[in-house]
Amino acid sequence: MRGPRQAPSLTLGIVLIGLAAVSWGTTGSVMMVLGRHAAASPLLVGAARLWVAAPLLLAGTRLAGRWPGTARGDLARALAAGACMAGYQAAYFTAVTLTGIAVAALVAICSAPLIIAALAPWTLGEALGARVRAALALGVLGTALLIAVPGAAPDLSARAVAGIGLALGAGLAYALYAMLTKAALRRSAPLPLTALTFGTGAVLLTPVLAFVDAPLGQLALGWPWLLYLGGVATAGAYALYALGLRAVPASVAGIVTLTEPLTATLLGVLLFGERLGPGGIAGAALLVAALGLLVAPAGPRAGARAAGPRG
Repeated sequence: MRGPRQAPSLTLGIVLIGLAAVSWGTTGSVMMVLGRHAAASPLLVGAARLWVAAPLLLAGTRLAGRWPGTARGDLARALAAGACMAGYQAAYFTAVTLTGIAVAALVAICSAPLIIAALAPWTLGEALGARVRAALALGVLGTALLIAVPGAAPDLSARAVAGIGLALGAGLAYALYAMLTKAALRRSAPLPLTALTFGTGAVLLTPVLAFVDAPLGQLALGWPWLLYLGGVATAGAYALYALGLRAVPASVAGIVTLTEPLTATLLGVLLFGERLGPGGIAGAALLVAALGLLVAPAGPRAGARAAGPRG
């Protein structure tokens, strides 16, 4: 009876993480609007979204009566996860300025689930089944096809190499955030844990504003979009992510979050007239196939094996 009872929980967790990733996928379009109308710096956007998200998550925690809600033994994990989130924002947005959005997204987004898959068996005791390995391969390949710029010559300048290194650092920071959060969720409630994590990240990321020109002017021009990024695409999305992560192995969650670039690409086509070539269409199909593998019903043996690492 254990397998059938846990299957809906796993499916619901995947749906929640997928919704979070769809919300994250809107940030690229919002960033384009902020760049056009407020000349917003990516570093400012990264800091502002955390500062909007943190108090909202804290207020939600207090209203839900779950404060403090974080186990004492998980306090260090939450603080470390917050440092990883701050590092991700700073590394990723700096990489964008050095390599461009496509390359930075390709390296960071594709590397994160691979790093999680490599480390989760050692850090979380999650064994990767054949289905998860196949979904990981399809998802990473599909993302690469979706984001890669056809016919673009590789840039091996020092600036580009530094940007790729920062994008890899961003992927590592996100992977560590996911695994630290997964470990803490075994004893701590999702909402207060996320509030503490993002409060830490906001404080640690604040010093980067010293490198931003006229931050107050950018905030004055772009505040409605920054509120959306912080309230919906950060506070709401990461709360959903933490809720889903309680029932989903970190390696599976890493694959599901690849829905983010799929959403971003579709919005680019629908809202900004971007074109999706044959490679992009194939990539989107591979991503859908990867998600189908994860949510498709498994046999009794597979279900029992999948349930094991989640305890």
